[in-house]
Amino acid sequence: MSTRSILVGVALATMTAPQQPPTAQPTRFEKNVLAYEATDVASPPPPGAILLVGDSQFFRWKTLREDLPGYTIVNRGIDSFQSPDLLHYLDRLVLRYKPRLVVLHIGGNDVHNGRTALQVLDDFKSFVGRVHAELPRIPIAFTSITPSPGRWSEASVRREANALIKSYAATQTNLHFIDLWEAFLNADGTPNEALFVEDRIHPNHAGYRVRVEIMRPLLGPPDRP
Repeated sequence: MSTRSILVGVALATMTAPQQPPTAQPTRFEKNVLAYEATDVASPPPPGAILLVGDSQFFRWKTLREDLPGYTIVNRGIDSFQSPDLLHYLDRLVLRYKPRLVVLHIGGNDVHNGRTALQVLDDFKSFVGRVHAELPRIPIAFTSITPSPGRWSEASVRREANALIKSYAATQTNLHFIDLWEAFLNADGTPNEALFVEDRIHPNHAGYRVRVEIMRPLLGPPDRP
């Protein structure tokens, strides 16, 4: 075979080979986790709180105390977090708090960075398995990936990930699925722009209020006056 034929074959193989989605680099969030740990030293959170963990939808929830008064909540969201990042920091962001309920919002950044719905499901299964291995009675609630207008081109994969996780949750004890998708849509099935900030990715206060109304029944009554 000629050198030219070999080069052509290599070029074709390169063009047709499936592109692998980029993998997360968990240690890039070490400073964020260290900052949370420093906060815990200065003001230790009580055991038995509700733990919010995941990506920017929790990290940017600045009206949390106003929206959920009377609840003891530990918020450990991190901007741009993906599922592999959460698994990497599971001991330090989840297990150490010994919460009474874990509420998880993650997956949108996974999809945006090329990961498949099945990969999001597999990582969620790993998360559940590791949490319940140490804290078997702790309920875990997955709040669905939302239909952000700025990432509407990813809607089909987001829907698929939600559907896979919802089906899985229905087969497990102490596992819940909080469906936010339809509540963030207009009557014509398009994203409701009025529920998002200018970047068209993150919810505004009205969007967080929608979230609160849907997830509140799972939280039970407030634990303090």
